[in-house]
Amino acid sequence: MKYKKYFRKTSLKQPDDASFFLSLIKEKKPKFFLEIGVFNGVKSRNVCELLNSIHKGNFQYIGIDLFEVNDENKYEVIPNTRFLNPFKNFYFRYIKKQNPYSLKAVEELLKKFKKNVHLIKGNSNKILKQIDLSKINFAFLDGGHDYLTVKKDLFYLNEILETGGTILCDDYNLSNAPGVKKAIDEIVREKKLKCEFYCNYRFAKLEKK
Repeated sequence: MKYKKYFRKTSLKQPDDASFFLSLIKEKKPKFFLEIGVFNGVKSRNVCELLNSIHKGNFQYIGIDLFEVNDENKYEVIPNTRFLNPFKNFYFRYIKKQNPYSLKAVEELLKKFKKNVHLIKGNSNKILKQIDLSKINFAFLDGGHDYLTVKKDLFYLNEILETGGTILCDDYNLSNAPGVKKAIDEIVREKKLKCEFYCNYRFAKLEKK
């Protein structure tokens, strides 16, 4: 399956990274998918397209994101949301009249799968304590990059591993966010997890041994 851009920027800029991401999901075939760090929904749309094809519409996608820069996340590593292409800036600002990184914009991008998608706006450290993770088969962690944020997210997501699920962590080797690597390494040691790296250590895949 080819990874599509949907006229928006994506964090999976390298074809090999995008190909690996979709191939792993295709291999695992999760029916209940959780993404922390939705960004502008491009990865989410690709995931939904793939899961819809695999499960003939019988899947669930949950996405958690702050969806805006505010006092709660101003110290985080925030992806660059400006388009280099001036036409795209013009399109979203004056034609769509929409912030492509807003909750409303992501809902619109995923409206094809409205019955399958549940987007939650808020801090993942708080939300993960409140939702039922028992059915989640696969989680993609690409939210807050602060050490404590990642460590807490992984602490709650460990429930997924206990039931045979998979966690794929993004930006393991990101130089300007060393807290990601530190948190992953610690949780792997503490929980005695199986950890494999892909795409030049960009991704860390966590599973139970």
